[in-house]
Amino acid sequence: MASSTDDAGAMRVAAVEDYEPLIGAEAVDRLLGKVRRLGDMHVLNVNSTYYGGGVAEILSSMTLLMNSAGLKTGWRVIQGRPDFFSITKKMHNALQGGDINMTELKTRIYEEVAYENAVRNHIDHDLVIVHDPQPLPLIRHYRRKAPWIWRCHVDMSRPNPDLWDYLAPMVEAYDAVVLSLPEYAQKLETPQRFIAPAINPFSTTNKPLSEDEIDERLVHYGIPTDLPLVVQVSRFDRWKDPHGVIEAFKLARRQVDCRLVLVGNVATDDPEGQEVFASVCGSADDRIQVLSVQDSALVNALQRRAAVVLQKSLREGFGLTVTEAMWKGAAVVGGRVGGIRRQIEDGVNGFLVDTVEQAAERIVQLVRDPDLAIRLGAAAQETVRTRFLMTRLMEEWVDLIGSFRTEFHLQGAAGA
Repeated sequence: MASSTDDAGAMRVAAVEDYEPLIGAEAVDRLLGKVRRLGDMHVLNVNSTYYGGGVAEILSSMTLLMNSAGLKTGWRVIQGRPDFFSITKKMHNALQGGDINMTELKTRIYEEVAYENAVRNHIDHDLVIVHDPQPLPLIRHYRRKAPWIWRCHVDMSRPNPDLWDYLAPMVEAYDAVVLSLPEYAQKLETPQRFIAPAINPFSTTNKPLSEDEIDERLVHYGIPTDLPLVVQVSRFDRWKDPHGVIEAFKLARRQVDCRLVLVGNVATDDPEGQEVFASVCGSADDRIQVLSVQDSALVNALQRRAAVVLQKSLREGFGLTVTEAMWKGAAVVGGRVGGIRRQIEDGVNGFLVDTVEQAAERIVQLVRDPDLAIRLGAAAQETVRTRFLMTRLMEEWVDLIGSFRTEFHLQGAAGA
């Protein structure tokens, strides 16, 4: 979440009040009133990486926005050895339907690293939110005086049954599970809630850029703009199907002259990312450019300048890069999977595709018809304004936190 300076030169972060032109004064007052009713609660988030991917992007903005509104909200990142993150990456893939051989050695390493993090992290907050499988076992190592929530961000529609059998008892120890979509629900005794992610329109990734600022970023990275740009922004992950994107582009450029830019990064908790990046680089040529950089302004510039933005995922818990591109009025072509289907209404504010060939057809159509791209982009931006801004996400979390505050206070009063 980008910070800025006010007229007096003091540093500040975006506040709920800054959203008023986008969501209205009534929504701002309602949200701030709900925060005030939480009193002096102290909330903690725990995940496994500070940058790279949607979870870190959400936490970066959400924790600052909550604090600026008066809700004390912390964020801790667990530490882990390379073998730990290799195992948790396999678990991440298996939760999305991949195979895994969860041996006794792997479970021991996984649980051992979680225990080590529990020893060095003293957690005594009013509510704890644990994100994704990496820190999931932490709950076993604390005397809990407050609710713990597990927030899983991945596509859980078809988890590997063996892995889920192993993880489910740990999940059941939590007071609630939060998933992105109802179709990710599991057979659990623990209550499940569904909260879709959202974006911060004031971040470096999403704030308005002038044409000169866009040109500066593209020139800096040697990205020519002589041809229409086709862009995919995502972590280098097989589930994002970068090779399928390249195949679709190669089919499309037989009919239209354009250039493909694949830009992403390798998250610190994703040891497979470097391998995927290297394999994608093997397909680069004079019309296909592959960049592994952590530059939010470049992402912003590319999404604003692109003729077509792709997110041809094979699995996608939600797909914040889709939301980001839609916010900028881009014409987005997304895989018909997971949370992408909740954002794009096919033919209304973007296109959904199932195959490489369909993706290629939509690239050709949008490059040939810029007016169509503009119409889809305008509808896409309005979709994000009404459904996927950070204040909506914050309000849903504040409502959930408030429900636990009431429940636990009542229990405490009864016990007294």
